[in-house]
Amino acid sequence: MKFSFQRNGRILILIFLSLNLLSLTFCGVRKSVKHIPDVKKYALQIPKVKKINDSTFSFNENYLTKNKQQLWELYIKGNPLQLGYSNGALTQDLMQKQEEIFFSKVAGFVPSKFKQNLLRDFLKWYNRKMYLNIREDFQAELYGLSQYSSSKYDFIAPKFLRTMYLHGAHDIGHAMEDLMVVGCTSLAVWNENTEDGDLLIGRNFDFSVGEDFSKNMLIEFVEPENGIPYLSVSWPGMIGVVSGMNKEGITVTINAGKSKIPLTAKTPISLVTREILQYATTIDEAIAIAKKRKVFVSESILVGSANDKNAVIIEVSPHNFGVYSVGNSAKIFCTNHFQSEAYKDDKRNQKHIEESHSEYRYEKLKELLQENKKLNPEKMATLLRDQSGLKKKSIGFGNEKAINQLLAHHAVIFSPQKKLVWVSSNPYQLGEFVCYDLNEIFSDERLKSGKFSKSELNIAKDPFADSQEFRNYEEFKKLSSEFDDENKVLSDEFIHYYQSLNPDFWLGYYLAGKYYFKLKDYQRAKTEFEKALTKEITTIPDKENVEKYLKKVFKKMR
Repeated sequence: MKFSFQRNGRILILIFLSLNLLSLTFCGVRKSVKHIPDVKKYALQIPKVKKINDSTFSFNENYLTKNKQQLWELYIKGNPLQLGYSNGALTQDLMQKQEEIFFSKVAGFVPSKFKQNLLRDFLKWYNRKMYLNIREDFQAELYGLSQYSSSKYDFIAPKFLRTMYLHGAHDIGHAMEDLMVVGCTSLAVWNENTEDGDLLIGRNFDFSVGEDFSKNMLIEFVEPENGIPYLSVSWPGMIGVVSGMNKEGITVTINAGKSKIPLTAKTPISLVTREILQYATTIDEAIAIAKKRKVFVSESILVGSANDKNAVIIEVSPHNFGVYSVGNSAKIFCTNHFQSEAYKDDKRNQKHIEESHSEYRYEKLKELLQENKKLNPEKMATLLRDQSGLKKKSIGFGNEKAINQLLAHHAVIFSPQKKLVWVSSNPYQLGEFVCYDLNEIFSDERLKSGKFSKSELNIAKDPFADSQEFRNYEEFKKLSSEFDDENKVLSDEFIHYYQSLNPDFWLGYYLAGKYYFKLKDYQRAKTEFEKALTKEITTIPDKENVEKYLKKVFKKMR
């Protein structure tokens, strides 16, 4: 799910400016701004963190360390308040760095102080009901965590509220109608589709707030006072779950669906999946938890279960709920459109299938499974790293029609029955997949060995990460920003070089076409737009946009 701050930001500014700010005096807003959860009933030991070295920190049984693949590993245990405090104390520097990265993006598209004040007031109004829809124990944990956030952003909201708001950022981002390009891919296979017959799940989490945001990936091992211990893969400052598995072998992964812009925030989807991990042991229990929560976006939750040896997709939205299961089949695919009976007549979903790249990736998953009939973890990693189009067509690096779009925050592979998890390391899902055994981690064995990973089961780094093609792609991404400056003069040599770095990707030709169109060099603009149309363009709206420019060119050339 690719999060486009720049595009969403412009629309958000318009929303903020059009708000009737008198609504901020409403009772509900005042209550929410002043709300603090009741944490008095929880025992608390204020953490005194011991620094063992530059990448290892501890407090009692809780500790944070960085492994050789540069993944941060956090182990915390205790009651909700203690979990929050321990998490915040151990990850404080990392968490504040993530805040800095996130809010610097906001400052980039809302540069004026006046508009920043409007943004602040909008957040208070928009999130006024969020605290009413978050469990009391999760609020206590968020409160503890928030004590270690930066004071630098207190002008946006008090620390507790700001920490809570950030857990809805994913939801708000992908709910901006027709703005966000979403592209997460996940699948589950079992029985005849795996080498040993066990359930196997793979997912790419294509959520991007820039590469800096992805540098400090955090793997959390959480042993709550009540509920089931679990692993979660996300980033510092996050208690919600976007990818995770509990010790009972329940897995959750989320894929964004097509949403209307919601009128008010309710339960962030990552806290729904967190509740599933902490309290569900079967698919039915997971469904029951999801059904009772009020969400404010459309989302698919792929749930796998060791106890059921099965997987389903729970499809939630503000006004509908469905469960998609595959009956006698032993495979289930999840891209970014709904498949259950509850959404068969949903016009927004149907339009999304027709216009986005979700159906394309779904078909690509079917094609890949035909080629690899019995998956194991290594083959699953290869599948998640696949960059080709249908029928192995070269569609350019970074194309969102690919399973591997070269922007993933992380990729994860779950073996629920064995309680094994493989987590990718940077760059994207190309780095070594590090293996974790939940049975060992949540036992005395981890304390004896002093390590988290089961390194002998790691999956090797993709050779593509060391290739010239990958280096070219990274340079292509950097040079793309040259087209953002309308006053920048670009030579023909630069444009040819830029396109040569990623020759099969439509975007390079489209950007060049726009540049020449701006210069009124319509013949060259025509050539570039026509080249773009020979490539695999990501979505129908993108293709229509290229065609629209080409029509303008023809009019100008008459």
